[in-house]
Amino acid sequence: MPKPPLTLSLQFARDDTVRAHRAALPRGRVVSCLRAALERPGEITVRIVGEAEGLALNRDYRSQDHATNVLTFDYSHQPLVVADLVLCAPVVEREAAAQGIALADHYAHLLVHGALHAQGFDHLDDAQAQLMEARESEILAGLGVADPYRAG
Repeated sequence: MPKPPLTLSLQFARDDTVRAHRAALPRGRVVSCLRAALERPGEITVRIVGEAEGLALNRDYRSQDHATNVLTFDYSHQPLVVADLVLCAPVVEREAAAQGIALADHYAHLLVHGALHAQGFDHLDDAQAQLMEARESEILAGLGVADPYRAG
């Protein structure tokens, strides 16, 4: 089955902590991750930011006083998925190191996670979380990325 069309804007903030992350996020890989997760055509902006921008966005839009790994701003679920995904490079790097996984694999997981949020998936309760995590694991397996919810 052909994958739905995707229009992608990939942005990297002008921040020293972000520069090194370009190698972990080649455009083709970002497109592959998003297309694998999308069930409908999409227009998605992916922005990689530093700690200060990540903190400001999380504080301003979620009232959380810390930078988080990925923020999803979903504007439309259908007929076109329209969303901004903001990934905080220093947070993603710390998490990948703590989990002992490749930075590129952690980015793949967060791109899939964000794309699912952009389509209405959530993890506010256990049932939603199980459904979303199962879908993430399935998509990541197709991308050759280990299941992030299985130990070892």
